[in-house]
Amino acid sequence: MKNFLSVVVLAFLLAGCINYEQRVLIYPDGSGNMEIHYWMHIPDSTVGKSVANLGIFIPDSIRNEFSSPFVKILDITSYSDSTDSTIHSVIKIEFSSIDSLNTIKAFAQSEFSLKDGASNQKIFTQFIPPVTTGFGIDGSKFFVKYVYEIRGDIITHNAISQKKNILTWQYNLNEIGRGKTISVTFKPYKLKETPKWIYYLAGLVLLVVIFYLFRKKKD
Repeated sequence: MKNFLSVVVLAFLLAGCINYEQRVLIYPDGSGNMEIHYWMHIPDSTVGKSVANLGIFIPDSIRNEFSSPFVKILDITSYSDSTDSTIHSVIKIEFSSIDSLNTIKAFAQSEFSLKDGASNQKIFTQFIPPVTTGFGIDGSKFFVKYVYEIRGDIITHNAISQKKNILTWQYNLNEIGRGKTISVTFKPYKLKETPKWIYYLAGLVLLVVIFYLFRKKKD
């Protein structure tokens, strides 16, 4: 598979609709984890066999596409849901540096980058490669979704939506065009896991506990 997403789109040609979601957590030092989930509707067993031959729903084939000495594969699961006649694959990985994702064959064209910016800031980008349309494909029925949780103060971004430190990009096939670039500038928290407000909250809780203990002892 020269481009994992292109093979996913080939499955789209066979079955009519496939969706792709990528959820990523980036720590201040550039390490993190990722979960990929893609699924499609299988109208009949004949199409199901054709899709299965592509390998994108076979764990061993998926593992081959995501294997890298710089990335740890946590889990690969493929399953069918008879309630809506869909087939799914879920891949979970950890990485010590988000740049190392470029060594994964499935991300050959994704161009992950985390560079230093101004005033202790970091600039992260990922390229969403173009997908060739044609053959009567209704691109509006296919979507890719990228959700990034950033452990830091977000300065600027080009996401579709933001909820605190979580940024979301979502495009249908027609919107990807010649490719899209995810971009976010942020100032990493000083600690890998914990922003300052966690300590403030913990301190407040401790004060409340001490107050009630002191009051109970006094009574």
